[in-house]
Amino acid sequence: MELVLNVLLVLTSALIVVLILLHRGKGGGLSSMFGGAASSQLSGSSVVEKNLNRLTVFTLLIWAVCVIGLGILLKV
Repeated sequence: MELVLNVLLVLTSALIVVLILLHRGKGGGLSSMFGGAASSQLSGSSVVEKNLNRLTVFTLLIWAVCVIGLGILLKV
């Protein structure tokens, strides 16, 4: 069980990094210097962005369950 949780933790950690990097920036970075902020303000939140948010939250929940499960297993 511990091995399964460790593998799942590593996979979800890598997936979280990728999913967060896929999110569109909200301004304040280098992209705003070159006019990226104006285009991001004009376009609304799309279905793809909402689904990406849901997938990120779902992956974070799996990650949190793995961390709590490993904490309980290693405490005993």
